[in-house]
Amino acid sequence: MANGLGLKPRKFKAAHLVGAIATAMTTVGLSVSVALSQSAREIKIDGSSTVYPITEAVAEEFMAQNRGLNVTVGVSGTGGGFSKFCNGETDISNASRPIKATEIEKCRAAGIEYIELPIAYDALTIVVNNRNTWANSMTVDELKRLWEPSAQGTITRWNQIRPNWPNRPIILYGPGSDSGTFDYFTEAIVGEADSSRADYTASEDDNVLVQGVVGDTNALGYFGFSYYSENSSRLKAVSIDNGSGPVAPSSETVENGTYQPLSRPLFIYVSAASLDRPEVRQFVSYYLGRPDLAEEVGYVRLPADAYRLGLEAVENNNVGTVFSGRDVVGVRIEDLLRLERQR
Repeated sequence: MANGLGLKPRKFKAAHLVGAIATAMTTVGLSVSVALSQSAREIKIDGSSTVYPITEAVAEEFMAQNRGLNVTVGVSGTGGGFSKFCNGETDISNASRPIKATEIEKCRAAGIEYIELPIAYDALTIVVNNRNTWANSMTVDELKRLWEPSAQGTITRWNQIRPNWPNRPIILYGPGSDSGTFDYFTEAIVGEADSSRADYTASEDDNVLVQGVVGDTNALGYFGFSYYSENSSRLKAVSIDNGSGPVAPSSETVENGTYQPLSRPLFIYVSAASLDRPEVRQFVSYYLGRPDLAEEVGYVRLPADAYRLGLEAVENNNVGTVFSGRDVVGVRIEDLLRLERQR
């Protein structure tokens, strides 16, 4: 089934994520046979569950062409991924937001240099249960009133958002505090990063959030578009009204900048030291050469110039960040390219 981006989503292994959380594992089994993996060169990746479907797709294709290479992809959230990355435990960190100042300092203290690479755009998606017949759209102000800290224990029913909505409980699902999606959503909607009510079911595993909303008529949640598109037959996306009328998440509305403020860039951060290893450099080049895989899992590919600039950054060892400390809420694709050229 085609999704709202006009694409048939790749069947990424959602079960990997569920199993990883359930068994307290930090990596997902993207590996070749046991015999090979015991002696294989390994590339270690962790971080954002939003970016995970892209990286998993790239890793699968890359390993199919490079027998004897093992790529493992963890799902500890953007914050958790940066924690491991700045400890020198991983080669690449998936991120659904730019690196924070505290993470920059942690990496600096550990002697970890990195190259920041935008790899796609996401339409962060508000979802409700398919049996929800009333919430087809919401304003940014309504979302703020629902998710701001003062809503905890007070805004608990649908008719408190709109009087003509039913007098039924709102059951909320959202990313945990280690998630870059949590950081971005709270800044874009509430107005301050990390500012949120706490009385909701939280998880860094987006599949847990999907299952929660699917299982409850009264539920509402938010996560990356790929997880919605993979489950679009079981979920309903809520259009967002930022003052100019409701806009649904789609490739077109992300590209033309009308799906605001929930369009956002996605990143990978690559250890400069790891790039000394030929297999890591080869993998990163392959990643930047396969924007079609970002589309396959439900995201929006960047213009070709973005990937060219990324390859140049890798070739020239342009370490550091051009996005950290900037307000990326509302940044359009053309703005991202402008910032990339400032590298």
